[in-house]
Amino acid sequence: MTVLTTEPLMVETPTQLALREFHPFEASGARYVYLVPSAGIFQLDEPSGAILDVLAQGPRSDDEIVGALGQRFSEETLRDGLTELQQIRVIGDVGAPREQVVNDLPPEGFPLTTMVLNVTNKCNLACTYCYEYGEDKIVDTTCSDQPKFMADDTARDGVEFLLKESGPLKVAHLTFFGGETLLNFPVLQDTVAYARKRAEEEGKRIEFSLTTNATLLRPEIIEWLAENEIGVTVSIDGPKEVQDKMRVFHSGKGSYETVQPKIKELLRVHTSRPIGARVTLTRENLDIHRIYKHLHEEMGFWEVGFAPVTTAPDRDYEIQDEGYVRMLAQFGELARDWLEHAVENRHHGFSNIKDTLEEIHKGVSKAYPCGAGLGLMGVSTGGDVALCHRFAASDDHNFGTVADGIDRDKQREFLEEHHIKNKTDCHTCWARPICSGGCYHEANTRYGETQAPNLHFCTWVRSWTHTCLEIYGELSERNPSYLARFDA
Repeated sequence: MTVLTTEPLMVETPTQLALREFHPFEASGARYVYLVPSAGIFQLDEPSGAILDVLAQGPRSDDEIVGALGQRFSEETLRDGLTELQQIRVIGDVGAPREQVVNDLPPEGFPLTTMVLNVTNKCNLACTYCYEYGEDKIVDTTCSDQPKFMADDTARDGVEFLLKESGPLKVAHLTFFGGETLLNFPVLQDTVAYARKRAEEEGKRIEFSLTTNATLLRPEIIEWLAENEIGVTVSIDGPKEVQDKMRVFHSGKGSYETVQPKIKELLRVHTSRPIGARVTLTRENLDIHRIYKHLHEEMGFWEVGFAPVTTAPDRDYEIQDEGYVRMLAQFGELARDWLEHAVENRHHGFSNIKDTLEEIHKGVSKAYPCGAGLGLMGVSTGGDVALCHRFAASDDHNFGTVADGIDRDKQREFLEEHHIKNKTDCHTCWARPICSGGCYHEANTRYGETQAPNLHFCTWVRSWTHTCLEIYGELSERNPSYLARFDA
């Protein structure tokens, strides 16, 4: 008897498909997905949405998906949908490794786009929550050897530093900051004149801006700001009873009655650049609707931007959980109001929604939360180059000097340590393309180190980003031509 042996028949197991990393949202009755980490947005048609619904129940082969949906859609439609969803990485092989955050460090010589000159570390106000003078200051001013006011020569060195470090860029930005910036007005005048001359010689252009509390605005200063097309941001918290709670003079007197007529004159005379208001939100001033109405509609600011106070835990003015819920609800209502204006091509002054929509539209996917230490640096009154203006005069966050240049080894070490790939808590967050862990100064104040992700903001950031995605999707349906404004 002859016994025949055969190899067992190998049956190929169909590839199992599964959902990959994305965030779903709806707008104007349509379904969308926000693709993470590419930051793209994809509108789902009905077959594609049905495929994702099937895969939400667990991995399936393409044949199983076609079989489950075959009574609703043709096989060709479903297979085309499967192919497209795989191409944009909404779905993929169940065994495929999760996409990792790429360690895409910026190239050597990345150009400096914005330099912030801290022309003084003195201020004529004593705002309770001020990070420069309050309990949360990073460096001890009593031990600092920084001068109170920046000298002309230091500011000019700063201009040369900006022209050099901006590299091939034809336009660079110089922002004056403080303390109260206008306390050193003569240096502002000299620096703008010098920078204009030197930029022209180098075939470049420098754009200027400053932040002020408005207490020192005088007719001649306002005229100078207007004539030189200086962008102005006014730090102000709202109507009198709100402003006077924390933005006070050293005597304790409120500042509203001082700044209100000066701001009115600034807005009347200075029309060459839009004037914006920057509001610091605390536990004591969370009536965002009223603040916005007063600053935009009653006072006439072109834009109003809101930022939660930067503070260590347990300060009396710290915003707590219920405060963030209240803030988010009002942000959402203002965002919807902004949308209705945008649909009709009308201006609305809520800058928070505009800024986030621009990032969404441009497909921003950040390895770092902002340009600090890279495209943006701050300069102390003594000429030290810092991570940003909030770290001016902090030895721990010093990258060099305007006279000697940037310590490239220190800069690269910072960029390596602060890349999002090193923020474990952020790796699985769908909002990381826009957030990337949050502000370094906030992290340093809250957790004692710039590398820390701002975990206390996570729910807020995700909720606000979701709202902005909804607004973006609805605007793309109702007035898509408006989005071209974000292309510049």
